[in-house]
Amino acid sequence: MNYFRTALLLAVLTGFFLVVGYLLGGQSGLVLALIVALGMNLFAYWNSDKMVLRMSNAQEVGPNEAPELYGIVQTLAQRAGLPMPRVYIIDEEQPNAFATGRDPEHAAVAATTGLLRHLSREEITGVMAHELGHVRHRDTLIMTIAATLSGAIGMLASFGGMMGGGRDENGRPLMNPILGIAMMILAPLAAALVQMAISRSREYEADRLGAELTGQPLWLASALARLHAGTQQIPNQAAEANPATAHLYIANPLSAGGLAGLFSTHPPMEERIARLEAMAGRMPGRPHMSDNGPWAQPASQAPRRGPWG
Repeated sequence: MNYFRTALLLAVLTGFFLVVGYLLGGQSGLVLALIVALGMNLFAYWNSDKMVLRMSNAQEVGPNEAPELYGIVQTLAQRAGLPMPRVYIIDEEQPNAFATGRDPEHAAVAATTGLLRHLSREEITGVMAHELGHVRHRDTLIMTIAATLSGAIGMLASFGGMMGGGRDENGRPLMNPILGIAMMILAPLAAALVQMAISRSREYEADRLGAELTGQPLWLASALARLHAGTQQIPNQAAEANPATAHLYIANPLSAGGLAGLFSTHPPMEERIARLEAMAGRMPGRPHMSDNGPWAQPASQAPRRGPWG
């Protein structure tokens, strides 16, 4: 059902983009919008991961530079049947993480230094399992396309509002000035709402798959609670400078609150935690890995590191 909902929302976003193109220039505008959409999505398909990692100032690491993080990701990838993704660290005190890449064969996961410093091994495992859930479902590509289309709609709407739209085959305006102004305001808002719905749906799915991957939903629930507290207290300079990357993070890295929360691309953290706790309640015989593996210690016994209890 979630896959169908995501496909439907992407179709709505694409259709909305084409409608805006038609209102701006009739049939020729529709064709131009289609060409622009394809071109932007092709560019995003091949280059979005490099751009996101560069904007986040992420540095690639291997087993020698970050043995604990690399080992956790390696074990999780093997367990999920995924190719080993590239592993990056972002020098930011805010605890957070994201995944990127057009497909599992070209995936990357990134964690901030704050996440590695303040979360327990079990909580880090839960976070990385969530990110590999995104990789397995190819969510990074879906969300990149959604963000690209949403941004393009905003750009087209602003252009149309300033130019007054196009004309039909008889030379009549396709929309009056009032409609042009309304489109300039409402089109980006509607596109952002659809993008938000897509992103929220994929976050819930990644939470579920990440919890299934470790067999310990409470590890991720505990991590989310601590991430929520950390992101409210500590700014993420890279994300604040490039807010278009915010939807990729496991927790909203931006400091804006109040009404801005209504338009967040992330679901309410309380709801995510509640779903994971309910999932844990349905798994009374949750299996643990062997004592030599990264999931040997129950989350309730995991040490706490950092100011968020």
